[in-house]
Order: sequence, then structure tokens, then C-alpha cells
Amino acid sequence: MSALRFIARHIWAEQRRTWLTGLLLATLVLAAGIGLLGLSGWFVTASGAAGLAGIGIAFDFFRPSAGVRLLAMGRTAARYGERLVTHDATLRSLAALRAALLGALAGLPYREMVRVRGARALNRITADVDALDGLPLRLVIPLVAGLTALLGTLALLAWLTAPVLALWSVLSYAAGLAAALAFVALRSRAEARRAETGFQALRTRVVDMLRGQTELVMSGQLEDQRAAVMAADERVRAAERALERSDRIAGFAMQAAGTLAAAGAFAIGAFLVQQGTLSPARLALAFFATLALAEIGPALRRGLAEFGRMADAARRVQRLMEGRGSAGAAPARPAPAEPPAEPAGAAGLALEDLTQSMPEGGRILFEDVSFSIAPGERVALTGRSGCGKSTLLLIAAGLVAPCRGRVRVDGRPVDACPEAELRMVLGLLPQRSALMSGSLREAVRLGAPDLTDVQIRAVLEAVALGPVLDRLGGLDAPLGEGGAGLSGGERRRLALARVLARRPSVLLLDEPTEGLDRATAEAVLAGIHDFLPHAAVLVAAHREAERAWADREVSLDAAARQETVMSGR
Repeated sequence: MSALRFIARHIWAEQRRTWLTGLLLATLVLAAGIGLLGLSGWFVTASGAAGLAGIGIAFDFFRPSAGVRLLAMGRTAARYGERLVTHDATLRSLAALRAALLGALAGLPYREMVRVRGARALNRITADVDALDGLPLRLVIPLVAGLTALLGTLALLAWLTAPVLALWSVLSYAAGLAAALAFVALRSRAEARRAETGFQALRTRVVDMLRGQTELVMSGQLEDQRAAVMAADERVRAAERALERSDRIAGFAMQAAGTLAAAGAFAIGAFLVQQGTLSPARLALAFFATLALAEIGPALRRGLAEFGRMADAARRVQRLMEGRGSAGAAPARPAPAEPPAEPAGAAGLALEDLTQSMPEGGRILFEDVSFSIAPGERVALTGRSGCGKSTLLLIAAGLVAPCRGRVRVDGRPVDACPEAELRMVLGLLPQRSALMSGSLREAVRLGAPDLTDVQIRAVLEAVALGPVLDRLGGLDAPLGEGGAGLSGGERRRLALARVLARRPSVLLLDEPTEGLDRATAEAVLAGIHDFLPHAAVLVAAHREAERAWADREVSLDAAARQETVMSGR
């Protein structure tokens, strides 16, 4: 419940005035419905009694009928306005929630940020935010409006009929409604959770089958995967059927509570009529008003049927949002208590006594690694797979904190540099880069928004994408999600162009020529040097072309961490 309160407060704060308006309109809808049925019952009974008494000509038909019409039209208008206002507020509040959540994700440590970038994690986050739209619409507003309508009905019936009749009508229905809602909340929580978990599993199996169809066919596992998809689908359907059964039982219980409350109200009212303390018309008012109370239940029943899904989603979203310092904050880097003085004339990149271990298990990746790279110098970082080359680049970029040691960029400690300033002087091409849909121009300008078309063409030429630019028809050529429309090697070069576009003075490259043939790899490496001749470059190298391009090598292998100067370069 604390997570739901946290999300409800966040949603409320974004559109406070709009939510108040929607709540008022929702209450008016219920009040008008109860008043409409109660007044109609009183009017029919009173007019009939007047006719039987022979005084129908003196009975005022006009004001009660006008009240009925006013309540009917007002109820319709209030319902339309309530739908319009609350849905608009929901969309705006969820948009703000998504922005806050994105800011929280941007503030996560780099490794955690990479983890939530995966397709399953992103789909989970998207589904959680979508689930929360029911919190204000189907839980909070119906609950507050329903309580307000019950209290208002209690007060009016006590005034217009008799206190004992009012107490029975409202309290008996409220007790039955509470019991039915408690049942659906307790019964449906686990079922809603199973339905949501099953849906996520079904989606994953379907995506895996579609993406890996060729591999499944070649390994003879396609039918098994299809059977697994159908089994997952059946589990989802079973959970949904269980939810529907709980919903039907709760609906029956609510109808029974309304019927019993109305029957009891009629019996009590009939007794009061016999005693001469209540008129038949006022009995009809109380009876039909009690029947109208049944309108409160269905909206709450639907919200509580989704309670389990909303509670789980709120808990996950709260964890993500509370794991940040402030919305949009950059990954935190602990600043030293007393930053060391900047060495005179220092420039380029310097790594001082770096030691790092794996988060899981504590296995040491590398220790006491020290070397520097002067402006215009190219260093190849080599070593066996898994020795920590990518991790060292992330440390140098200020995205991962080392267990021990320090990194300096142009003489300043990375952990003491303002984030915006650091990103202007340091560029990183990670092992996996993300491209977004849009044009080629937009893809490059993500790294440098002020680039002209001439400058964009120059950086694309530097990474050997000139022929691709001509083939696609220019800078306005559209790209699909993830750079769809380009080959793997072309996507890699486009991501590299985006990094080069900022013209950083320190360049960190993680296997920049992966997926390229030797000739294209050499052309790209030459283009990097020509485009940024004065940059200090550190490249995690697996290929001979990258090692041959470097001025020297630094090995991270445990058996040979000593720096090796490449002769003849």
C-alpha cells in the first residue's frame, strides 16, 4: 500500500486542480443518479397517492418533473465532463511519471542502466506504467466519490425520511459492499499477478520464436517452441478466467447487498408508514435511493480486480524512482574530499594505479594499472576476452568507479569534473551502441546538435559512410528503430560518427572496427586519425588492424600487464 500511496501522491501533485475537478464531477454523477431514482420514486408514489385521494388536480406535477429532468441531464453532463477531465489528467500525470522515471533511470549507475536497457526490462517498465493508469481512474476517484455519496445519502435520508431508515439503507449496503470488495481484493491479487506474469512470459516466448525462427527450424525445435507458446497462452487464459470468476462472484455479492439493503429499507419504511411517522412517498424515496446506491460498487469492483497488478507495478516503479538523487541527474561519482592539485602542463589521459574487481564474487579483473596517453597518441588496450578491457574504458569515461586508483582527463581527476564539461572533452564508443529511429542527420546530431550538413557529411566520410549516404539518398534518409535499414557494420560506423562529431580531446573506443572487413577497418581507423589528429585515443583492440594502427600497446593479461612499446611506430 505504501507504494500505491507514493504513486498516487506523485500523480495527484502533477494535476491537483484537474483531479479535484474530476473528483467533484464523479461525486456529482453518483449524487445525481441516487437523487434521480429517489425523486422519481417519490414523484410516482406521491402523484399516485394524490390521484387516489382525489386531489390530483391540486398536486404540483411541474416542479418534481422539472427536477427529474434536471437531474437526468445534469447526470449525463457530469459523466461526460468527468470522463473528459479525469482521462486528460491521467494522460498528463502518466506523461509526467514517465519523464520522472526516465530521469531516475538516467541517474542509475552505468551497469544498472545497461541492465534495464534490455528488451525485457524495458517492456516490464512500460507495462508497469500502463498498469498505473487504473490507480486514479478505477480506485482512488471511485473510492472517494463513493464514500462522499454514501455520507451525503445518509444525511439527506435522515433529514427527509427517518434516521433509522437512513442508517439501515446506507450502513447495510456499505457493509455488504465492503465485504464484496474485500473478497475481490484478496482473491484477485494473486490471480492478477499470475495473469500479468503469464502475459510477460507469453510475450517473451513469442518474440523468441519469431526472432530465432531460423535457428529453431535448423535445430528441429520449432514445434517445441510453438508448444511452449501455446502452454504459456493457456496459463494466461486460465488466470484471466479465474479473475473473471472472482469478478462475477463479487458482482453477485454486490447485487445481493443492494437487494437486501433495499428490502430492509422497504420493510422498515412500511413499519414507519403503519405507525404514521412516514408517508408512502417518502418510503418510496428511501427505497429507490437505496437501490441507486448499487451504482457505487461496479467502478470500485473493477479497480480492486486490478489491485494486485497495480500494487506490484507501483512497487517496482517506486524502487526505480527512489534509486536516484534527482530527476535527470547524471550517474553519481563520489567527489574526493580534497581534489589533488592539477599537474602543470598535464594533458591527454592518465590512469593511475587502477584496480577493479567483478561485482559478483569479487574476482579481480586487473590491479595497479598505470599508463598515460598524450594528445595525438593512440594506444591499443589488449588482453584475453574477459580481462577487463571494456570495464577499464568505462572507468576512464567516469561511468564506473574503480575499486582503487584515479583517472585524469587533461590533467583533472574525472571524479572532480562537472558532468557537462567532462562529456565535452571525453568521447566513448561502447561495445554496444544504441541507435534510434529518425534520419541520418538526426542520428549524428544527437552527439552535436549544432552541426551543419557539411560538417555531418565530413564526419560520415571519416568513418567510410560516404557511399552509404549516397545509396540511401542523403541526410534525410530515414532509419528505423535500432538503425533498421543499415547493416551491422554500418550501424557501428554511424555510432562512431556520432561520437566523433563532438570532437573530444580524449577518445575511448571499444572494438570500433568489429564486423568490418580489413580494408574498411583500415579506412575507418585512418579516418578517425585524420578527423581528430590531436585526440588522445585508447582503443580496446581485438583485431590486428587496430593493434597495427596504434602507436603502442598496453596488455591487461594477468601474466603480462607490462606496457609494450611497439617498435617502428
